[in-house]
Amino acid sequence: MEQILFYILATVIVIATILAITEKHPVHAIVYLVTSFFALAVVFYLLAAPLIAMFEMIIYAGAVMVLFMFVIMMLDLGGGGDAKRPSLAHCLPALVLAGVILASLGLLVTARSSAIPAASHMPDVREFSTTLFTKYGVAIEIISMQLLFAVVGALYLGRRRKP
Repeated sequence: MEQILFYILATVIVIATILAITEKHPVHAIVYLVTSFFALAVVFYLLAAPLIAMFEMIIYAGAVMVLFMFVIMMLDLGGGGDAKRPSLAHCLPALVLAGVILASLGLLVTARSSAIPAASHMPDVREFSTTLFTKYGVAIEIISMQLLFAVVGALYLGRRRKP
């Protein structure tokens, strides 16, 4: 069953990513990209990596998408002049993909809850944070600097120039 769920979620990831690439409206593209990120998080959970699944949801589907929305709003790429309520045809692909993701996650959780393996060593918060900021401290700082440069670049591109 897990192999079938993997192929279903992989199909959802590919379809959502293709829709994100081909969508003309940037906000709709971000919705499809978030859908792809959530499906990828479920795939990570399926591969017995719940921590990476949570990182995928928190960092990529959360923080990076908020940064993308910030850039779109700063550069006024959303096309606010034609702002109207989207039709069901625009919402239907994202709703179908989200439904498939939620159904797969529900099947996966119910299948895993019936067969819980013996508890392995799960690090507590202190041990995890110590490892994260000692062993991977430089990588964390590099990533934070990249996000800072992205925000500064968005502010520079979005500022109004005097004619």
